[in-house]
Amino acid sequence: MTETSSRRTDTRTRIVETAARLLQERGPAAVTTRAVAEAAGVQAPAIYRLFGDKDGLLEAVAERTMATHVSAKAAVVAAASSGDVDPLEDLRDGWAGQIGFGLSNPALFHLMSDPARAAQSPALKAGREVLRARVRRLAETGRLRVSEERAAELIHAAGVGTVTALLTTPPADRDPGLADAMLESVLAQILTETTELKDDAWVAVTLRAAAPQLEVLSAAERSLLVEWLDRVIAANP
Repeated sequence: MTETSSRRTDTRTRIVETAARLLQERGPAAVTTRAVAEAAGVQAPAIYRLFGDKDGLLEAVAERTMATHVSAKAAVVAAASSGDVDPLEDLRDGWAGQIGFGLSNPALFHLMSDPARAAQSPALKAGREVLRARVRRLAETGRLRVSEERAAELIHAAGVGTVTALLTTPPADRDPGLADAMLESVLAQILTETTELKDDAWVAVTLRAAAPQLEVLSAAERSLLVEWLDRVIAANP
């Protein structure tokens, strides 16, 4: 990297960090190009050159903060998997962490809740993959009664809804048990009560989780097996 490129990267990092601090402490209204430039010790034109406009700067701040958060989550999931941590316990811990993150970063949560922004965010996509990894671990133990995709979507929707409901309620009036109750409601829909054989869908979901690792089958055979199992799961919503 040339010296000029290095300085540009350093300046960009300083501006993003400054804007993130203003966003956290004072909300989106405080993140003006003038305020950020003054706090970061740069000229306002530098922000336009690097980010285009205020919205571009907010995008960079949101993406950086979310990427750091998601990276930490991914590390936790990897450690849970290698450490043989119970998948359900890991999911509960992940849920609590995600709810806490949303409540601690309300401005960022509102920014990333914009569907258009969320659809384009690499960090949010990576976060959904972390959730899918947690759900996959549940499926591999035979505890999932619905497809992995449906389970992940239900958990995600419940999490976003829970944080939204809590943030729109004055702190003193918030129900401290709402997040836990919401998770239990979702778990009741996606988990089996025991690991005893239940029905075709239960068998299909469990085998579907293991199918990609069945090396005794060829890649084409594994693909066909997954297709069949997905068909069984779709027929038993």
